Amino acid sequence: MTAAERFFCADAARTRGDSLAGTAPHGSVWVLIEHRGGWPPNGFDGLDLEPHTKGLVFSAAQAVRARVLLVRRHGRRSPEGTRRWAVLRQDNSGAYRQRWGTWSRDQDLVEIVQALGAPGELGSPPVVLVCAHGQHDTCCAVRGRPVGRALSERWPELVWECTHVGGDRFAANVVVAPDGVYYGGLDAKSSVTTVEEHLAGRIHAEHLRGYTDLFPPQQAAVAAVLRRFGPAGRHDYAVVETSREDNRWRIRITGRPPRPAALDVEVHSHRTPPSQLTCRGLSMSSAAVYEVTSIGVG
Repeated sequence: MTAAERFFCADAARTRGDSLAGTAPHGSVWVLIEHRGGWPPNGFDGLDLEPHTKGLVFSAAQAVRARVLLVRRHGRRSPEGTRRWAVLRQDNSGAYRQRWGTWSRDQDLVEIVQALGAPGELGSPPVVLVCAHGQHDTCCAVRGRPVGRALSERWPELVWECTHVGGDRFAANVVVAPDGVYYGGLDAKSSVTTVEEHLAGRIHAEHLRGYTDLFPPQQAAVAAVLRRFGPAGRHDYAVVETSREDNRWRIRITGRPPRPAALDVEVHSHRTPPSQLTCRGLSMSSAAVYEVTSIGVG
């Protein structure tokens, strides 16, 4: 099969016009483990680590529904030297907390278990994660690596390439943590603009997949509000009430001045026709789509 004949899920998604809004996975805790060598297709699960240590980390992460990602700096593939790990979280008040450590032996990773059970330190700059997991999905490497390079040149201390974050067909995918903001459909140029705006407190709807502390219909509602009223900071809008009847949701959103004080957003969901959603997946699958049908100013 020639390169021209290969199937690329991100190309197919763009041809179909797949919607980004409402596609961010739910969660507010992140575990990052620096691993500079090759990444197994299943990421952390596939690492050849000391079994007891690996089991402890996996169980502790599962208990708090943390996503475990392998990370590396762009272009640095040497497996030698001390590596870093981090636990990032957004607490119930919306505050960002981080805990960083180092490891050179597998057993050092047990510290992650303790970090997952502690609140962590307030503050610290955000982490920008670029999915470049080619062993998981071809598009993640083909589209993710150029984005990783562009962002690393601009913000070398903030940016890490990472393993699978979900939504291969939306590559290149970028996650800002612990903000829990997913962006998709990026290239080198748009990624720099998007992250620059994000760091300045202006989240735009154009490449937004969603906020990970919200569920898909709520994510779609916030994206629609941003599209209508313009970019806003991560916590300038809050979802305060959600009701559902069948495949329709009514979502109440409040805003900080000078944004609208209250908005009522109607969201309708439907399933797409079955299609191939990943490069490696041979089966046909349908996806949920969340469409905003109205926005009322309360």
